[in-house]
Amino acid sequence: MFGLDMNTLIFMALAALAFFAVALTFLLPQISNERNQEKKINSIKHNERDRDARLKAEARVADASKRKQSVQNSLKELEAGTKAKDPNKQGLKDTLRQAGIDITIPKFYVFSVIFGIIFSIIVLVASGDPLVAGAGLIIGILGIPRWYVGRKRKKRMNAFLMEFPNAVDVITRGIKAGLPLNDCLGIIATEAKEPVRTEFKRVLETQQMGVPMTEAILKLYKNVPLTEANFFGIVISIQQSAGGNLSEALGNLSKVLRDRKKMKAKIVAMSSEAKASAMIIGALPIVVTVLIYITTPKYITTLFIHETGHLILLGSAAWMFMGIMVMKSMINFDF
Repeated sequence: MFGLDMNTLIFMALAALAFFAVALTFLLPQISNERNQEKKINSIKHNERDRDARLKAEARVADASKRKQSVQNSLKELEAGTKAKDPNKQGLKDTLRQAGIDITIPKFYVFSVIFGIIFSIIVLVASGDPLVAGAGLIIGILGIPRWYVGRKRKKRMNAFLMEFPNAVDVITRGIKAGLPLNDCLGIIATEAKEPVRTEFKRVLETQQMGVPMTEAILKLYKNVPLTEANFFGIVISIQQSAGGNLSEALGNLSKVLRDRKKMKAKIVAMSSEAKASAMIIGALPIVVTVLIYITTPKYITTLFIHETGHLILLGSAAWMFMGIMVMKSMINFDF
């Protein structure tokens, strides 16, 4: 009985195994097909994701390329406009405006002639020589007034450089706070220090006359021919044409302006020793001449009363002038 039951169990187990084998034989291709289909579906989904990512990346690259091309075109136009309006090739009217002297050219010429006459009279009384007085007249008309205008212009440009980074910071904070660019420029035109206040007031007045904002700001470089003012105009122009975050761009510009300011101060400090040496070397012949004249006047009087001495003094003055110009070119730096 036990043996029969055991055989029955073995038969049932073999039957179940055979049934499982048959079922597996029929179901295995279907399972394999389902797995292959699942793999294909996953592959298609993965390819679609890759294609979407690739299309998005291509779109970003194309957008960046278009924007880069737009920025390059804007820079080329600005460079062409800057070359066409070179501030170094400017007339007397522009120089007077940049110096902050509010007079017309005829008035300047009249004042120059009056000053030249007064200066020549003083030279004539002091020297008693008409030729020297004539040279004083030429210097008084053509030299000293223009030297004064150039010195005042340089002083005004330096004052603009000192205040301009602060003005850019105010504009940046105003834009971050949500104010329009015109309102930010208006704040500078009313509350900034001179000469920044006057120059930005001119920008707003130019815009009120119907000139676009970009062109009005680019005119700042003509009134203030400084690299920093040109940077500001370029940033505004590129933002107006190509778009972008203006506050971030102006913030970076403010950092650049302050770094340039620090670099200038560092260069001035490092070149001060060379300038002092140049001043001492340039003044040494004059000081020695004066000391010799005080101690032994007969020894050096021949230079002033004899024609050969006059030629020697003239040649020495020419060589001294050339040496001073060479030293000046060596210790002056363009920024």
